[in-house]
Amino acid sequence: MPRRLSNSNINAFILLAMFLCWFTPLFGSQNPVGLLDPSRHITLDEIKPGMQAYCLTVYEGTKIEKFELEVISVVKNFDPGLDVILVKGLDDKFIYTGAVAGCSGSPVYIEGRLAGALALGWPYSKDPLYGVTPIENMLQVGSTPGSASQDSSKITLDLSKPINLSNIEKQLNEPFSTGSSSEEKMTFLPSPLVVSGIPTSVCQELNNQLSGFGIVATPGFPGSVPDKDTANVKIEPGSVLAVPVVSGDIEMAVIGTATEVLGDKVFGFGHAFLGYGPVEMPLATGQVHTVVASVQRSFKLGTPIDIVGTITFDQSHAVMGTIGKKPKMIPLNIKIKRYNTPSPRSYHCMTAYNKVLTPRVLRAAILGAALRQGSLPPDHTISYRLDFETTGYGTISFENSSTDTGLAEISTETNAIVGLLMNNPYKEIGIEAVNCDIEITNRSSLAHIYSAGLSDYTVKPGGDITVDVTIEKFRGTKEKYSFTLNVPKDLQPGKYKLLVTGGYRYQDFLVRAVPQKLIADNADDLVEAIKFISGIKRNKLHCILPLPEAGITIQRAELPDLPLTKTLVLSDPKRTLDIQTYKHWLEKSVQTDTLIMDEKEIEFVVKE
Repeated sequence: MPRRLSNSNINAFILLAMFLCWFTPLFGSQNPVGLLDPSRHITLDEIKPGMQAYCLTVYEGTKIEKFELEVISVVKNFDPGLDVILVKGLDDKFIYTGAVAGCSGSPVYIEGRLAGALALGWPYSKDPLYGVTPIENMLQVGSTPGSASQDSSKITLDLSKPINLSNIEKQLNEPFSTGSSSEEKMTFLPSPLVVSGIPTSVCQELNNQLSGFGIVATPGFPGSVPDKDTANVKIEPGSVLAVPVVSGDIEMAVIGTATEVLGDKVFGFGHAFLGYGPVEMPLATGQVHTVVASVQRSFKLGTPIDIVGTITFDQSHAVMGTIGKKPKMIPLNIKIKRYNTPSPRSYHCMTAYNKVLTPRVLRAAILGAALRQGSLPPDHTISYRLDFETTGYGTISFENSSTDTGLAEISTETNAIVGLLMNNPYKEIGIEAVNCDIEITNRSSLAHIYSAGLSDYTVKPGGDITVDVTIEKFRGTKEKYSFTLNVPKDLQPGKYKLLVTGGYRYQDFLVRAVPQKLIADNADDLVEAIKFISGIKRNKLHCILPLPEAGITIQRAELPDLPLTKTLVLSDPKRTLDIQTYKHWLEKSVQTDTLIMDEKEIEFVVKE
């Protein structure tokens, strides 16, 4: 006889059922409630080899075309949690081009229902074979555990040592790989980043930095061509889905395809863009100028038209955006004055706000603008100012110069500073705008210290010592400078060394002398360290008299006059705090119109 359930058991079952109905979507259900519609979408268990299919995509302009396909197979466990539908193109265009980068996201229909999106292919394939990401996987984007809050896009930076911008740049640009790109293996199609307004050399350098992310930077054409076909373009299945990471006088936009539109939600690409979960990237309509057929990998050459929303999620199987949501972007204003142009040129752009891409594309935009009128001659001098307007910390300014080293210093400072502000482990420091002013001349400002000597190599405590320095410029002309330093009255007799140095070596001296000013334990310290670095000018000549060490620094705290007995107690090696002796020195400096690369030491004696 069947066992009857008590009222308490019935209530428990009802509560369990309600819990499952309410919370299943939050835990990555294979059939997202409210999105997967059996009348609109076809699932993998219904798909068999030999079935006829078609896809929608744009090969030219904004016209969405229909291309016939045939289902070849269903590949199980292509990736963990991902089965793939293997299809073959039957249309002559597909046969001619093979798999096309930029077709990622092109919706595939079987029996009139959406099955998924073109997303994978083989390099050098002679047949138009594509792997299709199933629609049920794509519709899970934004509904997996933690997807609404977890941000995994931050780059881990090592700030345990004094900040060195060159080292930070290396950390930011460490090789990154999204997986194997073997020619024998089906892989996700790369995302073409079509770049215009900068030289090919800068585009190639950007490509080297982004290729590990599955992004291929390629030179393109500036802007869309406004006409009746681009005036009313909207995002729909098969239309171009563009992500303009830089827009304005310089353009950089990833070209892909929209797969599905449900209300104000757009799903596309069929694979990750960067794959970092929640993002805030501009979503735009776009057009295709042409498909560039290639034996290695064909790709769509396109441009964005209008920003119409925001990519809000970027996960393994798709990107998801919201139409009508305004993306956060960073104004970028660049002014370039060059020796070979009659008047300065200005560039006004907007860059996407993304912790991974922004440092790279912003740097590329500045370098591209500076090199727009040609490469730099061997002899050149660059004077520049970089202003980073931040949220809560005012404007961080870098005003400096370089000579005969190309744009290396500007490149390092732009990349490293933006990367530090956005990716430091303490607090994301928002960037409100970036302004860059560059002047380039076709002459070298290189110089070296020709001679350095003292008026008297013996001095009494409390007396003055005069240092005479001659620098020799690049073309052989010489300039003389003098410094007078007052020797402290309590300086003990003995031998001492004066250091005469240019701006480059002066920075090395400061790293050794005051490392505490370059160590950051929180966001406030980080900003102070960046400002400290920005105050080191390369066009200065310095005369430095190191004095006996006294006192200590405890991390960033400076105790220069601490009595010796307390210094010994606090300097006990058993203590876990970072403790160093405090460095004292006297210094005089003068600004020059040269950049001095070397240094000289002068020994003298203090006598009673």
